[in-house]
Amino acid sequence: MGDHSEGFVAFDTSKLRNAVAIADAGRTGEVRFLGEIESSGAATAKLVRKLAAKHPRLTFCYEAGPTGYGLYRQIRSLGHECIVVAPSLIPKKPGDRVKTNRRDALSLVKLLRAGELTAVWVPDRHHEAIRDLTRARETAVMDLRSKRQQVSAFLLRQGLHYCAGKRTWTKAHMNWLASQKLEHVEQRIVFEEMMLAMRQAQERIERLEQAIRAAVADWSLAEVVTALMAMRGMDLISATAFLAEIGDLSRFQTPRELMAYLGLVPSESSTGDTIRRGPITKTGNRRARRMLVECAWSYRHPPRVGKDKQEKVAAAPPAVREIAWKAQCRLSGRYRALVRRGKLKTVAITAVAREFAGFIWAVARAANAAAAAAK
Repeated sequence: MGDHSEGFVAFDTSKLRNAVAIADAGRTGEVRFLGEIESSGAATAKLVRKLAAKHPRLTFCYEAGPTGYGLYRQIRSLGHECIVVAPSLIPKKPGDRVKTNRRDALSLVKLLRAGELTAVWVPDRHHEAIRDLTRARETAVMDLRSKRQQVSAFLLRQGLHYCAGKRTWTKAHMNWLASQKLEHVEQRIVFEEMMLAMRQAQERIERLEQAIRAAVADWSLAEVVTALMAMRGMDLISATAFLAEIGDLSRFQTPRELMAYLGLVPSESSTGDTIRRGPITKTGNRRARRMLVECAWSYRHPPRVGKDKQEKVAAAPPAVREIAWKAQCRLSGRYRALVRRGKLKTVAITAVAREFAGFIWAVARAANAAAAAAK
């Protein structure tokens, strides 16, 4: 018989309704499906009160997804434990091909009771708001890229293309676009509408970046943002976006934990005496991983602190400046060594990004130590 004093509850969430399953404690504890309830706060509160009357101690869980963290926060406010589960790390049976809300809820609650689930880090409301802002800026950048592609494709259909080998979307390129003459009025209207949409997308990015700059000043991780800006390849926008996705880096005990969280460690398939290592795992937060790889491209150049970077470096604590310079020397040399060995540039940059994550961890730790000493 299971222990009825403790209960485990799993939600299979969706936009309108949540499927609910409960399990009593112990390996032989009863597991049953409770049905589906509305995904409203009132329905959830009613269910929690009903279950709490039978089980003095309850632990809840549900998969991370588009429904966000509202359910987590509500359950926590009612005084119960709740975890948000990483979907990619849920154990699955290879032969299980049937998926329903009922089966998912029952499977999830069994894994919760067995302690087989991995929880994701849940941000507070202000941190989540910063994350929404940085993601909105990322969406705007993708929109601008799409609109630029539409302009280039339209001109190419008219037999017009910018000089080969020259950089596009510079001031010279924009002047070239403005000078183009099209034969038909209708085509001119199309071209001007495309150019207008592109300018509006650019203005949208600028507004969002200004909002990010204003928001960082009141953020709990503002000091870590300042520290990360001392590193090559990191500016205020990229540092803020990275921390908005990852959160407080102090929750990682070692740099290897951060590397693994970002999915930058090699995958492995070993059996017996055979060890096979493959591409990086690409688990965890893809936005943070992509941003780190983009920043890592700056380390293909020799170490130097440019004129624009000097002020940002000077604003960081001495320990952070030392780590930032050490990172430049180490990562620049690492990139050149890998390329000399015949590695593809993309492979070399991925390896650099993995080590870059370790330096970021060290910088955040040094920044937190400096802040604690100053208080």
